[in-house]
Amino acid sequence: MLDANIAAQLKGYMQNIKRPVELIAALDDSAKANEMRELLQEIADMSSQVSFIEDVHSDSRKPSFQIKQPDGEEKIRFAGIPMGHEFTSLVLALLHTGGHPTKLEDEVIEQIKNLEGEYHFETYISLSCQNCPEVVQALNVMAIHNPNISHTMIDGALFQDEVDERQIMAVPTIYLNDKSFGQGRMSLPEIIAKLDKGAVKREAEKISAKEDFDVLIVGGGPAGASASIYAARKGIRTGIVAERFGGQVMDTMAIENFISVKETEGPKLVAALEEHVKEYEVDVMNLQRAKKLSKKDNMIQVELESGATLSSKTVILATGARWKQLGVPGEEEYRGHGVAYCPHCDGPLFKGKPVAVIGGGNSGVEAAIDLAGIVGHVTLIEYNGELRADAVLQKKLFSLDNVTIVTGAQTTEITGAEGKVNGLVYIDRATEQKHTLDLNAVFIQIGLVPNTDWLKDTIKLSKYGEIEIDNHGQTSMPGVFAAGDVTTIPYKQIIMAMGDGARAALGAFDYIIRSDFDDEEKTNAA
Repeated sequence: MLDANIAAQLKGYMQNIKRPVELIAALDDSAKANEMRELLQEIADMSSQVSFIEDVHSDSRKPSFQIKQPDGEEKIRFAGIPMGHEFTSLVLALLHTGGHPTKLEDEVIEQIKNLEGEYHFETYISLSCQNCPEVVQALNVMAIHNPNISHTMIDGALFQDEVDERQIMAVPTIYLNDKSFGQGRMSLPEIIAKLDKGAVKREAEKISAKEDFDVLIVGGGPAGASASIYAARKGIRTGIVAERFGGQVMDTMAIENFISVKETEGPKLVAALEEHVKEYEVDVMNLQRAKKLSKKDNMIQVELESGATLSSKTVILATGARWKQLGVPGEEEYRGHGVAYCPHCDGPLFKGKPVAVIGGGNSGVEAAIDLAGIVGHVTLIEYNGELRADAVLQKKLFSLDNVTIVTGAQTTEITGAEGKVNGLVYIDRATEQKHTLDLNAVFIQIGLVPNTDWLKDTIKLSKYGEIEIDNHGQTSMPGVFAAGDVTTIPYKQIIMAMGDGARAALGAFDYIIRSDFDDEEKTNAA
């Protein structure tokens, strides 16, 4: 089942298994069950430490399998064949169950072990979802370290009846003890924080106690990561505070215009950025959202929503942008229940069903092309009189026979019933005639909005809410710089943001060396 290269890599990894591991499968007569049987037998044949057992009396989901030690209880189960993005989740579960240490700090392991209560997690995923593996791997590693935690990964495309019954229309969707726990990408610290109610307060106290920074970067996307590396290389005290390290790039699937890298995916690029940042003395404070920017004496202060406050000689704002919303009735109500923004993640949940894509730029057309191979029919709706995507993408789109293109149309409402999307209403802008489409999902791809709501009345913003900067990245507040998609730079591209982050860091360093902070501090102290 595995190709030769993957099989060779897996066999190499499995040399790290130090104790017996059982793969216990609950199978039926389906084709997928046969695939699972073949995969598990192939894995078992790679190591004397691994055995494959078929449990013919199991009442668990079929097909599914658990990974456990011979004398242990069920902790980790895969209901589905964990290939695609989830193959790494399978490999890590094998290694960690087999005694290979997890790459967690002792403090985090202790926090997991100290969680009180019984936690039975279920995560609905799609194999094409780039956000799902982080959740699956986080919950699996928690199950490794705490005997009261178990986790089951469920491939939504394989267990469609469950998906329909629970009205799951976005992945990953997490259930805890049969109740909804969360939806969308969640990191291990985020999950722990939801379970450990005192974690936020403890972290805020820890952050507030930090010494002043020379450069504090707000935002952990490509611009923020680049700025941190350039600043740290100058030998100055550098910190990053980010709501989510990686930013929107984490939700980007195909990246084919990053110079020197032929093709990659957002999560892979973010992992490389994080690894590069960690090569330097950069204090990364993740899962922290900025609330207020102010100046006190000669220092810039950033107040966080957790209650912590950080102080720095300079600040670089690199908070990026978020998906723009339509702002029509039904959008917010059915978000995560048929209203979606990631076709790669949520598309497989609507296999064989009719969906719409709103937006005729590159993102919208790429989404329609991607979805056309999964769903029953795609209707692409564009506000303008013609599509705005690159010619090569339009050519591909027009070649698909299960895509309808509607231009000059204004979406006015997303309709639904019983808690999920059932249609869309649009007006033909030329004739003003109203049209209704019967749909199961609406994927919105209409551009970005800068994350500057917290900066209003603090620094100068453009009419579009972007931070205005000069050619050094300086904003209207002395000592505060900005970089990337949150600024007025005309082209919102990853490679542009990285260059912009470097420029802002160099601008901040130049500001520091030309400012006499020591003398000012002495004056203030006197």
